[in-house]
Amino acid sequence: MPSLTSARYGKDNVRVFKTDRDAKTGIHTVTEMTVCCLLEGDIETSYTRANNNVVVATDSMKNTIFIFAKQHPVDPPEQFAAILGDHFIQTYPHIHVANIDVTTHRWNRIALDGKEHPHSFVKDGNETRVTKARISRKDGITIQSGIKGLTVLKSTGSAFHSFVRDEYTTLPETWDRILSTEVDAIWEWKTFATLDAVKSSVSKFGNAWQVARDITLRRFAQENSASVQATMYNMSEDILAAVPDVEHVLYSLPNKHYFELDLKWHKGLKNLGKDATIYVPQTNPNGLITCTVSRSSGRTSRL
Repeated sequence: MPSLTSARYGKDNVRVFKTDRDAKTGIHTVTEMTVCCLLEGDIETSYTRANNNVVVATDSMKNTIFIFAKQHPVDPPEQFAAILGDHFIQTYPHIHVANIDVTTHRWNRIALDGKEHPHSFVKDGNETRVTKARISRKDGITIQSGIKGLTVLKSTGSAFHSFVRDEYTTLPETWDRILSTEVDAIWEWKTFATLDAVKSSVSKFGNAWQVARDITLRRFAQENSASVQATMYNMSEDILAAVPDVEHVLYSLPNKHYFELDLKWHKGLKNLGKDATIYVPQTNPNGLITCTVSRSSGRTSRL
């Protein structure tokens, strides 16, 4: 007989914009988020018996997100996600797990004549700060923090050679190439036992995000890369060394290719190898390289 083995439901793509105004200084701080809230628990009868008595309406979840954003700090997002998730498992006894994802969109202050404007901002490309929190009545609070959509490129300092060659290989070896990727980096914290434990770590979240971002950019720019694999592993090691409370680091780096273009058909114009200055950006297919680097081998990620 069929049985329901897994279920969660909730509200996705809840867009929230919050302005904090300092009355004394006139300085405004803005935060734009996209929130997803998915609940788990004793909800199987809503699937198997059409029993809506166990359903917390997704519209109620949306309203809760707005009200909690009004009543609580939204920065750092790790704390906001934990507060929001804790509310659901404390309010509804039959809900045992709340999964809260927060994507924070980057708005930076406009600088005029070397001075940051108090209430004017510019959106910083496609890069976002991401948070995934699982708030469980049984297992505590698991939080992942990360960076998504950070596009980087360097025009030298990257090689790729000595790889497997066989009858299917056409890719030439190279000791100098353009390297570009869109960074998707996640670091998972050691499990927090309670909401208070999360609140006591508030200062760590923003610092870790800045450290991880700086490490990613520094390694990418300065390392003479033998491969994407080697560089991403070194980034992961650096983050684990810099942030003792992080248990796992996960990277996903698509290789955004820029291929040389042979132009010798036009009057012998040289544009290959050391003469290459014109390249053709490729959209697909592309390489995709991922890894998870853990502080110890005895535990795996829960999210």
